[in-house]
Amino acid sequence: MPVSPRPTGPLRTSRRRVLLSTALVLAGGLASSITALAPSSSMAAAAGDKSVRVGYQKYGTLSILKSRGSLERAFAAKGVKVDWLLFPAGPALLEALNTGSIDLGSVGEAPPIFAQAANNPFVYVASSTPNPRGEGILVPKNSPLRSVKDLKGKKVALNKGSNVHYLLVKLLEKNGLKYSDVNVVFLPPADARAAYEAGSVDAWVIWDPFFTQAKRATNSRVLADGEGVVANREFFLFSRDFAKGRSKDAKTILSELEKTDSWAKKNVSAVANQLSPELKIDAPTLVEVLNRRPSGIVPISPAIISYQQNVADTFKELKLIPVKINVKEKVYSDPVFKTK
Repeated sequence: MPVSPRPTGPLRTSRRRVLLSTALVLAGGLASSITALAPSSSMAAAAGDKSVRVGYQKYGTLSILKSRGSLERAFAAKGVKVDWLLFPAGPALLEALNTGSIDLGSVGEAPPIFAQAANNPFVYVASSTPNPRGEGILVPKNSPLRSVKDLKGKKVALNKGSNVHYLLVKLLEKNGLKYSDVNVVFLPPADARAAYEAGSVDAWVIWDPFFTQAKRATNSRVLADGEGVVANREFFLFSRDFAKGRSKDAKTILSELEKTDSWAKKNVSAVANQLSPELKIDAPTLVEVLNRRPSGIVPISPAIISYQQNVADTFKELKLIPVKINVKEKVYSDPVFKTK
């Protein structure tokens, strides 16, 4: 069958214009349809009010709250679903908060400092009481290292930007060493333990429950813990939008946290048995961890702000964060968040 010759000159140009016009009309119609189908910002907000996305780590008040199921019961009457997202450490959790993947979560002292330096839109809402013995430096039982001073020139594993990052800095300072005197190897907890057990690093700075679990499982020695050096608090952080736009839900969450914290202190064995299957840590180890854990959910006081500012200033001096920050700017002061 003969093929019709392709038009040339003015005819071809005219045909192009017709095709282009048709395409634009179709694209415009499609765009209008998509716009009509897409939810408005108010519709999206309404949908978002039907769920609360909680970022948690394998251990802490939020993980105990999750195991009890009391937050789900508190929100049931409102038709609000609770979604739990697990994170290996604080920095990853805060990155999810930054991208809008979660509404709230809990982390240690150091991660918020790095997050604020990166303009993360979180706010401090409440804190736990200090637990300085809940983190420390582990060394093998037969290690020649006998004090923090012996870490000079040695390889020390830790999770970058976590509580133990600050712990190491302060322990070195207390013992007359500089941060640059040790070879810091940044590894998340699972990789750090593998490197530690393989002998690839000389020491491991880690927090509970991994701290106590590894100490017991590997028969390690505690070179030093945070007693008299750091506070080691658990901070409860919300996205600014969630704190401002859903203050009633935020208050419900804080109320359930307080109840859970109080219950956990009186029911250590029950908590250990609840957490053991998910953490894959035996109950006796968790009992040791929980017995060391102080109770109390408290507001962000001037003293806590001052402590956090010291953490921030220390990291700035060491060039671990690029800018000086003002911690007070991240404290949400709405009275609805004042705990009992």
